[in-house]
Amino acid sequence: MNIVIKNATIVDSSGEFNQKKVDIKIENGVIAEIASGINSTNFEILSLENLHVSSGWMDSSVSFGEPGFEDRETIANGLTVAAKSGFTHIAYQPNTSPVIDNQSIVSFVKTKAANFATNLHPIGAFTKNEEGTDLAEMYDMQNAGAIAFGDYKKSTTNANLLKIGLQYTQDFNATVIAFCNDSLIKGKGVVHEGITSTQLGLKGIPPLAEEIVLARNLFLLEYTGGKMHVPTISTAKSVEMIKEAKAKGLNVTCSVAVHNLVLTDAVLTDFDTRFKVNPPIRDAAHQKALINGVLDGTIDVITSDHCAMDIEHKKMEFDMAKNGTIGLESAFGALLEILPLDVVVGKLQAAKSIFLNDSNGINVGAKADLTLFDPSKEWMFTKNDILSKSKNSAFLNHKMKGFVYGIYNNDKLIIK
Repeated sequence: MNIVIKNATIVDSSGEFNQKKVDIKIENGVIAEIASGINSTNFEILSLENLHVSSGWMDSSVSFGEPGFEDRETIANGLTVAAKSGFTHIAYQPNTSPVIDNQSIVSFVKTKAANFATNLHPIGAFTKNEEGTDLAEMYDMQNAGAIAFGDYKKSTTNANLLKIGLQYTQDFNATVIAFCNDSLIKGKGVVHEGITSTQLGLKGIPPLAEEIVLARNLFLLEYTGGKMHVPTISTAKSVEMIKEAKAKGLNVTCSVAVHNLVLTDAVLTDFDTRFKVNPPIRDAAHQKALINGVLDGTIDVITSDHCAMDIEHKKMEFDMAKNGTIGLESAFGALLEILPLDVVVGKLQAAKSIFLNDSNGINVGAKADLTLFDPSKEWMFTKNDILSKSKNSAFLNHKMKGFVYGIYNNDKLIIK
């Protein structure tokens, strides 16, 4: 597809064209020219209001359901949603049925995701069937296309197993994703332990449940070496511990979910299960610490933590409902409420360098891997804006700032 993107402001903090309004000429999926007033004869023209362009974004934690839970979301529709939400790459969680714990299932999801504008990169399970007992076939899965290994929303209870896994994965330079939550301390907790949980009579999840496992995991990483990614941290102490670990030189990265950055547990007053997530949405003090962690670079990645969930598991009593919210469609517009544009774009791109070793910006000769957006548009996120099959969005009827037009990737243009 040959196209000229007209009058686009480039957002690329490390590139020579940062904040310049230019035309971008793309031939056969490669950026051929970047300049003002490019001759567009025989080229398709794309011109959009207040168009801004950045290198494509990657979401480091996405759950659709297929195979096994296609009623929640299919790979085909999910990748279309991701594209229209600005993501050229997604890391696909292994919580399917069967679990993505061997090379044949990695190959299956890769095949289902072929020929889409958005690239799907499977995360392989760390243990067989995500049961925490035996290590999964990680080397074989990496050869089939898995980019990292972790059990979705499950901590590895057996510290020795995590130690062995961190040592083993160094042989093929793989990243271990280590979710942090002590299930015994969490107990039957469903929301952040604090004033709101007490007022509502809901069982609380103390920050300690996350922090005690994180402390153990960082000690193990210091002992073994290797690469660890800590997904969706949610507490002030977790930010401090990650910062200290990085200062020691440990090879650790971390992410935070959009809803943990933007929302506080004040949203729980109506017992709306759309806000039931894991880790829980915490209070304003933790929210402030997370935002500061993003701004000072301690937190590497922002993820939507998109988790499609069928209505039968959400329309029930709060204690019984399953965790999870969709987040692809609302991520950009929600983040610009609280963070500067360059920070939002940088944190939405960062997973590419961590998991794909891809730090390419917008340059002549580079593959055209681009996200297209208007950072100034204000709008209300309603049911009509939900493109996913599942509708369990924590940001329904939320005021947004910033609108995604779509993406150009894999020689395909997808516009909302």
